[in-house]
Amino acid sequence: MTDQVKAGQMLQDKVILVTGAGRGVGRDIALLAASQGAKVVVNDLGGEADGEGADKTPAMEVVGDIKEAGGEAVANYGSVADFDTAQEMVQQAVDTYGRIDGVVNNAGILRDVIFHKMTEADWDIVIAVHLKGSFNVARAAATHFREQQSGAFVHMTSTSGLVGNFGQANYAAAKLGIVGLSKSLALDMSRFNVRSNCISPFAWSRLIGTIPIADDAQAARVEKIKAMTPAKIAPMAGYLLSDAASEVSGQIFGVRHNEIFLFGHPRPVRSVQRGEGWTPETIAEHAIPAMQANFAPLERSQDVFSWDPV
Repeated sequence: MTDQVKAGQMLQDKVILVTGAGRGVGRDIALLAASQGAKVVVNDLGGEADGEGADKTPAMEVVGDIKEAGGEAVANYGSVADFDTAQEMVQQAVDTYGRIDGVVNNAGILRDVIFHKMTEADWDIVIAVHLKGSFNVARAAATHFREQQSGAFVHMTSTSGLVGNFGQANYAAAKLGIVGLSKSLALDMSRFNVRSNCISPFAWSRLIGTIPIADDAQAARVEKIKAMTPAKIAPMAGYLLSDAASEVSGQIFGVRHNEIFLFGHPRPVRSVQRGEGWTPETIAEHAIPAMQANFAPLERSQDVFSWDPV
């Protein structure tokens, strides 16, 4: 165990950009990073849960909290959905602190609606903030990481994409896309000692609070989620940003209150072969019956994580 780990300063002198850091999970990650010795760029557009509006107050308050505790931080109010603005927020880190060592792609919005009622605008804005936003910020940092031969990406995914949920086709597609982005970053940038990992957070936040409650079962589930605070997510992000995680890349972790999960990646689970090839008829008669026992069930996140938070 290194002296830095012993001293609780695993991010000493590292420069970390956290997007969507004005509230919720991002706020707690920014606060923890600063408490671990990092210099933090606190990015937050200050929009509503659906992406509308802008307010500088959340980012300013987090910067104030960090400075009051003796840490170093600056605010950034840009939108991750804009490529040039993402370049600017990374450049702000470099201009202010001389380098950038880590990026937490946390910014997000929700536009939940059942699929047959989802509009193009509902789709576009969620993809733009979550998936394109993660690309924009990662791409801006990648050039600096390559030049300095080091760096760490932490991206927020969701069981909405990994498992499934009702009324979140836009969000689920974006969050599963982030998994693909993270794995590609891990592969493409491993030669430069750059790591990329995902966290699927279970936490009560402003965004989760917008999910409609349709029945007593959902209401009871929401009450259990409220026990899972955003502060529980921050330690995993802090670890993944630190040098202690130098051998950890391309992984998907879940954090649920005091539980940490390692998620699997899609891999073949069953195969069938026919020497003469396949027709639609033989697929129906042979292939599907042979594989059907191994089909993934049509589950939602709450079906898989059915026990109370530990």
